[in-house]
Amino acid sequence: MTGAPYDPRVTPARPDLAAAYLADTVAAARYADGEAFHVNASAAALRQAPRTDAPLLSELLHGETVTIYETRGDWAWGQAARDGYVGYLRRDALAPGARNPTHVVTTLFAQIYAAPDLKAPVRLTVPLAGLLVVARTEEEEPFAPLAAEGGWVSRRQIAALSTPARDPVAVAELFLGAPYLWGGRTALGLDCSALVQLALTLAGIALPRDSDLQLAACREDLATPVARTEARRGDLAFFPGHVGIMCDATRLVHANATHMAVSIDPLSEVVARLGRDHDPSLLGLYRPRARILA
Repeated sequence: MTGAPYDPRVTPARPDLAAAYLADTVAAARYADGEAFHVNASAAALRQAPRTDAPLLSELLHGETVTIYETRGDWAWGQAARDGYVGYLRRDALAPGARNPTHVVTTLFAQIYAAPDLKAPVRLTVPLAGLLVVARTEEEEPFAPLAAEGGWVSRRQIAALSTPARDPVAVAELFLGAPYLWGGRTALGLDCSALVQLALTLAGIALPRDSDLQLAACREDLATPVARTEARRGDLAFFPGHVGIMCDATRLVHANATHMAVSIDPLSEVVARLGRDHDPSLLGLYRPRARILA
């Protein structure tokens, strides 16, 4: 093993504990294999420390799997399966075992009802990109029965994981006006990289959590670089610490602190605004080229 530097955002390692698969590369006092859990709440805050007032790193959505390496009191420490992010979650937001989801929520929120009736009590609200296990797949039924939650969801608000969305920009535009929240991943509040990640997730493209990691993935093999003069709908625009999706050749949809919301702005304005602090302000445009989710 070595004491080589690692990225704590996506490496389940602390001086006192690390994942067993890191035993040959990361030094720690002890190692653990970890145990699979899934989020059974609407969403679960992933925090920097085991405290409710600790900084929000990200959020795990309903149905997402997380490998837990330590539980202590009300908190669990682990790594998200979808994007590899590491942090602390409340134990009461988790249930044992990994699920095998069949469907994903495609609207900002979907209600899980106690019965197949719009007037039935709501058991849970699941955000966009939340994962569900549908018990029966008869498409003519207006409500889908859920195997895990034991409730019912409108089929108009879900899609099979095998049929990804064709237009990630349309997904991003669903969030227009949603408040900006560092670390957030739902329409109650989200940041720039979460908006891009969620939009591409529904399109069947896996993307890391943070904008710098997303840029690195695009530069490696996920996307093709394009000239600004060739920008088109669906291209990803990267800036220092920021990312958005092109709506067309000149406009960008992005979650931003300027408006404290998701908005559509001319790319030229965003470049000029960020250029006050960074040179260059536009790090590049990239066109995703690979579907790497089922």
